[in-house]
Amino acid sequence: MDSQVMVALALSLVGGLSTSLGALFVIISDAPNLKMLGLLQGFAAGLMLSISFLDLAHNAMNSIGFLKGNLWFFAGVIFFGVIANFIPEPTLAPSVDAKNKKKNDDGGKDVMKKHRRQVLYSGIITAIGISLHNFPEGMAVFLGSMKGLELVLTWPWLLLCTTSQRLLLQGVAVALPVYFATQDKWQAFKLATLSGFAEPLGVVIVAYLFPSSLDPEILEGLLWRG
Repeated sequence: MDSQVMVALALSLVGGLSTSLGALFVIISDAPNLKMLGLLQGFAAGLMLSISFLDLAHNAMNSIGFLKGNLWFFAGVIFFGVIANFIPEPTLAPSVDAKNKKKNDDGGKDVMKKHRRQVLYSGIITAIGISLHNFPEGMAVFLGSMKGLELVLTWPWLLLCTTSQRLLLQGVAVALPVYFATQDKWQAFKLATLSGFAEPLGVVIVAYLFPSSLDPEILEGLLWRG
């Protein structure tokens, strides 16, 4: 395997592991209650949105122009909306204790069960959206490594530092709702980790399918779209 591909893959793997680290911060403690879930999700969402708009939007507009940048942005909104529309709402298997409860408690349990289902659904949607965003980030890391040794030692590392912070928050954003809904630490960690490893997957695919023919304009659009 080419050394430049190895460098790009190693960098993207470190970035992907940042997502796992974010999930680890979530699961090392008890599952959050409703109030804490809302507070932490809001905090993570605010940080990720601010990073995306202050970093990715600025770079995309400078690289491909205001009009094309906005076209790619709304294309991403529509694309993700279509995908989310085809994802069925997950079901949560009732526990043995829940089956043995009295019927007069069923109403309250049904409401809580429905809420947990909705929270789990939001976690799955978040994981899919993050995966779609991380994939072109892996492409960006690969293209940076192909620009020569000097940039391999500088630009990809700068990209890694900025994306790792966001990936850590993405791990939190995915693991929180899944952990709350399922009370399963492994499921929360697994889904967050899989969403983070879309980045090294982007490196592998671009390296072996079209290493020299990827249009930089398309890459900027994909990054901003995500």
